[in-house]
Amino acid sequence: MPPNPSAKALKGRHVIAMLAVILLTILAGLYASLPLVWKHYERLKRLDGREMVTRTGQGIAGDPINVGFEADEDSLLCAFHAAGWRAASQVTLKSSLKIVRSVVERRPYPTAPVSPLYYDKRIEDLAFQLPSGNSAAHRHHVRLWKVLDHGDTGKPVWLGSASYDKSVGVSHYTLRVTHHVSPDMDGERDFLMSQIAPVGKASALFEISGVGPTALGRNGGGDPYFTDGEVKVAVLAAGCSPGLAPKLEAADLPPHIGLKNQIFELIRPLLRKLSHQAGPGKGSEE
Repeated sequence: MPPNPSAKALKGRHVIAMLAVILLTILAGLYASLPLVWKHYERLKRLDGREMVTRTGQGIAGDPINVGFEADEDSLLCAFHAAGWRAASQVTLKSSLKIVRSVVERRPYPTAPVSPLYYDKRIEDLAFQLPSGNSAAHRHHVRLWKVLDHGDTGKPVWLGSASYDKSVGVSHYTLRVTHHVSPDMDGERDFLMSQIAPVGKASALFEISGVGPTALGRNGGGDPYFTDGEVKVAVLAAGCSPGLAPKLEAADLPPHIGLKNQIFELIRPLLRKLSHQAGPGKGSEE
């Protein structure tokens, strides 16, 4: 018979159990808090009340909104192009087959299409991607919607959803060739801003309220995701060129928002493990 657990081992398990209870209590508190607790539209008050999540063609909640820009369209296009991102092609049978060929033959497809998502009841206005690896299976990509003709700076305001494709599969809903996404939405949000803000000569980089803290979310196709619920917004200058990346203005974050972000940063490793165990679900509409 196996030996009985030692007192030291039992004590260790007790500590782990206590930490798990504390973590679950924190998560429960985040979920139970009223959505208004996390609202802080100091910069873009005209966005107050908007639902910060995309929708699939079937109306199912998709990827959360996590990035934004104040910029005219030409400056936005210039910044993405200068950073090496390319506009995505339209979804057709031909382009879908090219994705399959790209993956099988491990050939790049820098303009591979992204499946449509909806915000404000309309499809994305712009979509960009940055290949990662030697095929279309892995890539950074973002969809953008123009939501205001004039923001606080007088420039148009764009909201978007940035995510990272980690594999290619088939959607269980539409049987289309599609991608599964990485669950860490905040990591991709921060990566996108590190790419676009410098070349866009951003004069400011700040946060506004997004979907809210979400530890065990699912997008429209079933892929798990987690996020601290913040949207990072960059104010881009006219034209684009290499420059210094702006730093997030700490004064823009109310204390309770900063605390919430710190909690999410601490539990992010655990959320990655939980999302990995949850699996890809029924496929993603990404």
